[in-house]
Amino acid sequence: MNYWLFLVLLGSVALLMYGMKVMSEGLQKMAGSKLRNVLGTMTTNRFTGILTGAFITMSIQSSTACTVMTVSFVSAGLLTLLQAISVIMGANIGTTATAWIMVLGGSGDYMRYAVFAAIFFSIILIYSNKNRNAGEFIMGLALMLLGLTTLSANAKDMHLDQQEGIMNFIGSMSGMGYGSYFLFLLIGSVLTMAVQSSAAIMAITMTLCSAGVLPVDMGIALVMGENIGTTVTSNIVALSASTQARRAAMAHMVFNVFGVFWVLCVFPYFLKFVFGLVDFDPNAGSVSPSKLSMVLAAFHTSFNICNTAILVWFIKPLEKLVCWIIKPKPTVEGDEEESRLKYISGGLLSTAELSILEAKKEIGVFADRCNRMYGLTQTLLTTTKGDEFNKLFSRIEKYESITDNMEVEIADYLAQVSDGRLSFESKTEIQHMLRVVSELESIGDSCYNLARTMSRKRQHSQEDFTEKQYEHIQNMMDLDQQALDHMCLVVKYGEQRYVDINKSYNVEHEINNYRTQLKNQNIVDINNHLYDYQMGVYYMDIIAECEKLGDYIINVIEASGIKEKKANGF
Repeated sequence: MNYWLFLVLLGSVALLMYGMKVMSEGLQKMAGSKLRNVLGTMTTNRFTGILTGAFITMSIQSSTACTVMTVSFVSAGLLTLLQAISVIMGANIGTTATAWIMVLGGSGDYMRYAVFAAIFFSIILIYSNKNRNAGEFIMGLALMLLGLTTLSANAKDMHLDQQEGIMNFIGSMSGMGYGSYFLFLLIGSVLTMAVQSSAAIMAITMTLCSAGVLPVDMGIALVMGENIGTTVTSNIVALSASTQARRAAMAHMVFNVFGVFWVLCVFPYFLKFVFGLVDFDPNAGSVSPSKLSMVLAAFHTSFNICNTAILVWFIKPLEKLVCWIIKPKPTVEGDEEESRLKYISGGLLSTAELSILEAKKEIGVFADRCNRMYGLTQTLLTTTKGDEFNKLFSRIEKYESITDNMEVEIADYLAQVSDGRLSFESKTEIQHMLRVVSELESIGDSCYNLARTMSRKRQHSQEDFTEKQYEHIQNMMDLDQQALDHMCLVVKYGEQRYVDINKSYNVEHEINNYRTQLKNQNIVDINNHLYDYQMGVYYMDIIAECEKLGDYIINVIEASGIKEKKANGF
């Protein structure tokens, strides 16, 4: 065997995988947010869910990316598990388009010239600011086809069908009937798990069958194994995710394993059905390589369409099954649960564009925790019993530490995302998100400062605020609470629903005016001996901190970029 050709063969597979990655990322940059909106709105029933999953997967050429988006929407509560299962079924159909691209574009000497022309054209687009993403997509497609043509050509040059050792090895594994099918199914699963690309293993399978090394029925068994292997990868990734996310990944595995099971039960008949679709005679003496590749692509498509046609009527039982398999994680009480990131579980998603969605949801959780921390601070103001006060102050102190940690962890995650291949819009979005995270941490600090002022007053003063002071503080805190509630809506839903930014500015002006009014009134009250000077200091420290809190809230809203987006809409 020519080992140089073997190395070129491995390089061709690597080029194929890299081309697929670049093509998928280019498409997601061009239409990532639009595809996410489609996924969130076009899943009203099981059939539209299937069409949506198929459309998105064919668009971005990555069933993994579509599955990750689906799982993230389930975690965010934007999709139910039932809707997610239908989308995943559609993604299995959409991913078969990759095999047809290989069949239609992976053969012919003319293809290399077309590929090099496409690479040259894509370079021109990449260096033009307006069409950079389209250029990346064309470059990825060209590299993928170049890897396919090189893989096919070098497999022929190696004359694998004349290698006695290889032929004897495959022949020994092909003569065991159903045992051979199970063996090749296992090999396909393991290889797909190792390479983490079903498209690459599909290309190798097509190459082996086209070269006459692997019988077509064994190649089909490999294809079935690839369908199982690609689900194992998603389940491993989902191990540290939420319960619903793990159930969605498990539904993907159950769907494909069930399909493999029933196809193996009727394997000879299903093969005849597929052979009839492409007019293939397995007993013919000479078959063109392109015909063999077409058989594999036809089986892949038929397998997923037939499996979906069967299971689409059993989505609810499938949901019950995965809920029985995946039990909810034990709930953790108190602040220990609050200290954990909910959506970011370590490691980026399949592409940087999708990772932004996870970071957005985590920032929404961050805003909710700041709001909850402020609620504890309001409760602390009216707590009189010593033990309850100390316990509540300790919780606020712990929350302050949580906000510090969340800022660092989310910012580090966004820094990793920004190192990826991002569109200009996504880079700008990350800048907004980093500022939002910083301002949210300042809100946590402000809440802690309020709690410390209350604690100092309790420790060092025998007196208490007057009823009028309590009333003024409560009014100021109510204004801050309105601003915080509206801020949480802006952070979580700013892109999905109309948010009246003027409401936030009106509350901010009201807070500033009220602070000025209370500051002037405080001087008058001290002069009138309604309370002593030190109590007035504690009082104004709380009022001033509430005003600072309002500033941080408006900073979050401005940093979110919603103001600019709304302005463009008028």
